[in-house]
Amino acid sequence: MAGSIAKLNNLRGSAFKARLVADQIRGRQVEEALTILDLSPKRFARPLAKLVRSAVANAEEKNNRDKAGIDVDNLFVQKITVDEGKSMWRIRARAQGRAAWIQKRTTNVSLELEER
Repeated sequence: MAGSIAKLNNLRGSAFKARLVADQIRGRQVEEALTILDLSPKRFARPLAKLVRSAVANAEEKNNRDKAGIDVDNLFVQKITVDEGKSMWRIRARAQGRAAWIQKRTTNVSLELEER
C-alpha cells in the first residue's frame, strides 16, 4: 500500500524539462530530495519541492488519522511520473498577413512516497 500520494496538474512547461528534475529525486530519501530541489537552478525544482512537501504532509495526516505507524523520517520517493497535460494553442502574427500556431504545453506530475 502506498505511503502517500500527491498530484500536480496543469503545470505550465514541457514534460521533458520536468522529467530532467524528476529523474534526480527518484528513489531518494525525502530530506535528500528536498535538498537537491532547493539547490537546483531549474525552474521546475520549486513546484516539485512543493509537491514533495505536500506528499509528506499527506503522509503525516494519514498517520494521525489511521494510526498506521508510518515514520515520516523514513519516507523515500518510490515513484514519480511526469506526463504531458493539455496544450493551449495560441496564434502569433507573421509576415504578409499569415499566422503561426504556438503550442503552450502543460505537465501533470504524480508523486508516491513509501516508507523504507
